[in-house]
Amino acid sequence: MPRLITQLGEFPDELRGGGLAIGNFDAIHRGHAALVSQLVHASRQIHGPSIVFTFDPPPARILQPEFPSPPALTWIDRRVEVLGQLGVDVVIAYPTDRRLLDMNAADFFRQVVVDRIGARVMVEGPNFMFGKDRAGNIAVLRDLCRINAITLHIVEPQSTQTGELISSSRVRCMIGAGQMTEVNRLLVRPYRLRGTVARGAGRGNQLGFPTANLHSIPVLIPAEGVYAGSVVIDGNTWPAAINVGTNPTFADNQNKVEVHIIGWRGMLYDRQLEVDILARVRNVRRFESQQALVQQIQDDIQVCTSIAVR
Repeated sequence: MPRLITQLGEFPDELRGGGLAIGNFDAIHRGHAALVSQLVHASRQIHGPSIVFTFDPPPARILQPEFPSPPALTWIDRRVEVLGQLGVDVVIAYPTDRRLLDMNAADFFRQVVVDRIGARVMVEGPNFMFGKDRAGNIAVLRDLCRINAITLHIVEPQSTQTGELISSSRVRCMIGAGQMTEVNRLLVRPYRLRGTVARGAGRGNQLGFPTANLHSIPVLIPAEGVYAGSVVIDGNTWPAAINVGTNPTFADNQNKVEVHIIGWRGMLYDRQLEVDILARVRNVRRFESQQALVQQIQDDIQVCTSIAVR
């Protein structure tokens, strides 16, 4: 795991003189992976640490509190974990505040990039914006890096096979549409939910398919549907069938995330569970009888198992 730093005042001197990339890195998609790969390579060339500076919470939540912020695509610990798997040495998860967001581009660069972090290399995309009102663009960044003898690498965005740019916004829209197979082709790691297991109505257990009902999920939940997934419990990975949405067969209109962990038995109440969403299997629909529902769940389990164990 990378070293996690949440306060710049605690930034140690031994981490100065490395490479730096700044951004939200929310979805951690293939475009991020290309940028991080360049960051890690450039940092090793100068024998310094590779550092990612990200924001927790995202700036929009502070700048526009009157508007509901969209759910995140990763929580910060997951972001740190995946960035570490890509080779990053240090993640700065800055606790975003007005003071930081009110700094103009030049002040931000001087106080954060130069004085605190002491970066010798920066790696960014061509659309990078920073400073108050996002006034600092890539041209401003290039000038500031030149003045401060910092090498700047610009990494071009990555595209899909059909030529569409890979972005967190695109990933977000696809998750909202339930296109999880396509989403996971764009991400570095499968899309993951995390939630606390709470008691539900107990219908799954009555039908012979107990479910873990996830509450307090901090990230975007996919569109209503039945999904194949996988769950790690105590170091072991289990296939899962996941129902997102309502239970129309029982006239239950409450939206839920219910996870049937295939082949696993045990109590999970009040535990935190992390679930990878791998692929959409079918729509949620109403069944005419409990027997028909049971048969469909059995079919779903076969499909979900085959997807999860590929």
